[in-house]
Amino acid sequence: MDLSIIMVNWNSKDYLSKAIESVISQTRGLSFEIIVVDSGSFDGCAEMLQQTRPEIRFLQLDRNVGFANANNAAFGATRGRVLLFLNPDTEIVGTAINSLYDHLTNMPQAAIVGPKLLNSDGSVQDTCVRAFPTVLNQFLDSDLLRTRFPQAGIWGKQSLSVRGDRPRKVEAISGACLMMKRSMFEAVGMFSTDYFMYAEDMDLCLKAERTGFGAYYVPTAVVIHHGGASSSQTSASTFSAVMSFESQWRFFRKTRSFRYAMLYRCAMFCASTLRVSALLVTWPMSLLYDRRWSSGNAFRKWMARLRWTLGGERWVRKY
Repeated sequence: MDLSIIMVNWNSKDYLSKAIESVISQTRGLSFEIIVVDSGSFDGCAEMLQQTRPEIRFLQLDRNVGFANANNAAFGATRGRVLLFLNPDTEIVGTAINSLYDHLTNMPQAAIVGPKLLNSDGSVQDTCVRAFPTVLNQFLDSDLLRTRFPQAGIWGKQSLSVRGDRPRKVEAISGACLMMKRSMFEAVGMFSTDYFMYAEDMDLCLKAERTGFGAYYVPTAVVIHHGGASSSQTSASTFSAVMSFESQWRFFRKTRSFRYAMLYRCAMFCASTLRVSALLVTWPMSLLYDRRWSSGNAFRKWMARLRWTLGGERWVRKY
């Protein structure tokens, strides 16, 4: 088997169906299998697959075990020499999978490859390549700064603006669509289960780099990533916001040191305080144009993050 494609579903049945059809219709000349694992959402994807694509291997988990655990569970059912971890809220454009496969198998120095990800409106999703996290780039991270200074080295996104079709070495590839050699995935110990969601892809890319191999961005492979289809389903609007901070904290504690992780927490306290203060300052102005506070959701998320930096939001520790 050339390729095993793993898709983790959590309340994304409608997206999942489109993703599978795009994979099947666009992939040529490769022997491949698709393994779908539902991480405890029971959203009807099992029945949908049984009716429309009974040949697809399906695993049902009894609870939501998180991205890493779900992918690792599905890996045990794979047979491919190459693995593709693909989000259910994606759509393959043209020969993207073939292009990724050809480059990965023909570049001995590559452990991981990833495509150009597009947003639903066709714009480039700049999170498809990233630098490894540091306290500095996490403190400064904002849409405004990344847009104003896209070539700054701290973001690790210079490859997105380089012309040409040649693959380019990057630090990290987005886990929304990540292809990896099976032997390397096994050698680095699969996805780390230290994280419930977020940071697993960074951790995986870092482990691969430490073996002497690297991650490569393949601009000729294009995949639409609608983004947030699963996380937006969570009942608490602050879940993803807090979980992203918690996962980054665990990443630094694991890959750097406890002291560095504490420095990150302090930096995020400062960043959260600045964001909350800025939102409060703009609140009266917002009410002049809209009786509802348009920034209210952002305020709730940054307040939750601020509480996390002070030791609150303890619910996150159970994940």
